[in-house]
Amino acid sequence: MRIRIVGTGRAVPAERVTTRALEAKLSLSEGALETATGVVERYVCNAESQIDLACVAATVALADAGVKPGAVDLIIGGCGVPYQPLPATAPLVMQRLGLADGSAAAFDVNSTCLGFLTAFETAGRMIEAGQCETALVFSSEVASRALPWQDAPEIAALFGDGAAAAVLRKAGPGEGKVAASLMRTYPSGWEACGIGSGGTRFDFRKEQEAFAAHSLFHMDGKELFRLTARHFNGFVEALLERAGWRRDDVDLVVPHQASPFALAHMARQTGFAPQKLVDISARFGNQIAASMPFALDVARRDGRVASGMKLLFLGTSAGVSFGGMARGGLSDGRPRHRRQRVPGLPCARAAGRFRHAGARARPR
Repeated sequence: MRIRIVGTGRAVPAERVTTRALEAKLSLSEGALETATGVVERYVCNAESQIDLACVAATVALADAGVKPGAVDLIIGGCGVPYQPLPATAPLVMQRLGLADGSAAAFDVNSTCLGFLTAFETAGRMIEAGQCETALVFSSEVASRALPWQDAPEIAALFGDGAAAAVLRKAGPGEGKVAASLMRTYPSGWEACGIGSGGTRFDFRKEQEAFAAHSLFHMDGKELFRLTARHFNGFVEALLERAGWRRDDVDLVVPHQASPFALAHMARQTGFAPQKLVDISARFGNQIAASMPFALDVARRDGRVASGMKLLFLGTSAGVSFGGMARGGLSDGRPRHRRQRVPGLPCARAAGRFRHAGARARPR
């Protein structure tokens, strides 16, 4: 699949929350949560909404690509948790970006933490089929809304809010390609991780107690570890075989940022040198589907992605699924601007370590 990433962008809300501050708030001993999670800080939405984050990340990505919003003819949202059950999140992002009615297709896909890869694959296939020319794919997450702080603070403290986006177009000769992509699902772990409420499983009018009881995120870490330990290395081998690569061919691994400890385990399990992994989890936490494209944008702006490199995207998701993509011969190198100001948009931080002026966040 010859698809080029022509621009990327990311966004976080204004409020930075340290793990030490959470420990004090929860009356836990100093260092307890940081030792348990490895996460030092994360960003948390207050006034900002999921749509605000998505639009800032998208605007930065479009500016990086040198593409005006009106040139986009496909928008795909790959969020683990949507803005609301119905309608999809992508049409609202399309509206907020100022695209005219009927100028693009906009819809969501959902494979939880692998949502960005699924959105990328879907957009890429549509571009190759001639159904569109310029696609905007985004993942935007407000994980902080449904965390089990009372029952499992060591799980809740893993997460952070944020968004990331990428602009895709067809690649020309020598501009790189997707050498392989792969997804495998192990439904024996379906109950190990998730949020039970919000769909049709519980009738809010008839089962209000059950609805409330299943409204927070839950995770069985031991079961997830068992599945990953048993199957993930074989999955990586299968992906590399499809791409025709050896492990030593991979220049950079862009993983889902599950946790600092999970990334260290991934490096040991798969045999990739730790320095080849993009690891931002201690600074931003697990941003669900946004974590992988967010890490990619960080790597690009830090100068870790260069033309000709071979990148391997790897992740896990609730379900339980493993997903990955091998991108070779890249021309997706450094962005046009290491830092990008986006005046006039809500949300306080985008694409760099700065605050940008803008309107207040829209009401949720």
